[in-house]
Amino acid sequence: MIVYAEVEFIISDSHSLKEKRAVLQRMITRTKQKFNVSVAEIDHQNVWQRTRIALVCVSSSKMSAEREINHALHFLQSNPSWEQLEVWTDYL
Repeated sequence: MIVYAEVEFIISDSHSLKEKRAVLQRMITRTKQKFNVSVAEIDHQNVWQRTRIALVCVSSSKMSAEREINHALHFLQSNPSWEQLEVWTDYL
């Protein structure tokens, strides 16, 4: 089972692409280390205060893939540097 999620965040304290990428890279790296997911920024690469991140988890069961994605999303949402705008999930 493959679970795919997209999540969009606004980083209001960011005043440059350098500040945005510092926050983004730290969270992407930590998410990959802690959870069995692949993570990448897929939109708004050249916008200072906005980002869209895609997460993918492949597992033998829908329940375990869903659980891993949900844990990763919860971890990303816990960062005080940004605010979540929307989440979209799909099952392949």
